[in-house]
Amino acid sequence: MVSVNWLYKHLNATNLVVLNGTLPKVTAAKSVEKTEENQILNTRFFDLKNVFSVQGAAFPNTVLQAKDFEKQAQKLGIERDSCIIVYDEHGVYSAPRVWWLFKTFGFDNIAVLNGGFPAWKNKNYPTEKKEQKKYLVGNFIANKQENLLIDTEKVLQALDKATIQIVDARSTGRFNATAPEPRKEVRSGHIPSSKNLPYANLVSEGKMKSVKELKALFKEVNFNNKEMIFSCGSGITACVLALGASTVGYDKLSVYDGSWTEWGSLAHVPIEK
Repeated sequence: MVSVNWLYKHLNATNLVVLNGTLPKVTAAKSVEKTEENQILNTRFFDLKNVFSVQGAAFPNTVLQAKDFEKQAQKLGIERDSCIIVYDEHGVYSAPRVWWLFKTFGFDNIAVLNGGFPAWKNKNYPTEKKEQKKYLVGNFIANKQENLLIDTEKVLQALDKATIQIVDARSTGRFNATAPEPRKEVRSGHIPSSKNLPYANLVSEGKMKSVKELKALFKEVNFNNKEMIFSCGSGITACVLALGASTVGYDKLSVYDGSWTEWGSLAHVPIEK
């Protein structure tokens, strides 16, 4: 992660690409959801929902094939030597998904803006009106890392492995099946042997908590430093956990792409309540 102070200082760097990876929160009422009219200077919109997910897929936010991700990233003008900073308008919510997607496709020179657009505005740093732009096509190359974003079959295989801990980023109510799923067609419960670490526990006032606090949170769910698979509702907030875990030094991490929306929709997989 980088701070808004860091980004402001480096805003004129020639290889800097600032991305807005905002998604509406799936549980937020539309009447409450606020849409920002402004953005950080020279921001490019990374459309997670309509461009960087498979359209018409059975489950939301399904990752693109490598060649399709590469093509869309190039359309945003992203180069092999770009330095990408991604933010969202909630603070820390959907930007980590963008960060994780780039890592999945072999690109590591990317960081999440801690506190996102709210933190930028609080500093009264310069903004501009949003507008659609076209960019010179970049030379970004995708090189997919198959172990970072995994499917249901890989999660099923992990259930019998004592060296792997599955961690669920949903709320405790949804994890324990005492609160309803936002998607009515999805069963309630959780993946067997998984542990619950709500993504909101990692965030305070829109910013990621301190390294000390994050270490304590992960130690509670992964005392033996196992490899971790992160799941959530639809693959978005699992990436908040991946960001937090990476920040404190964990490196054997993967995200379940379909997450609970997929798992809870499948009749052949086990669930616990």
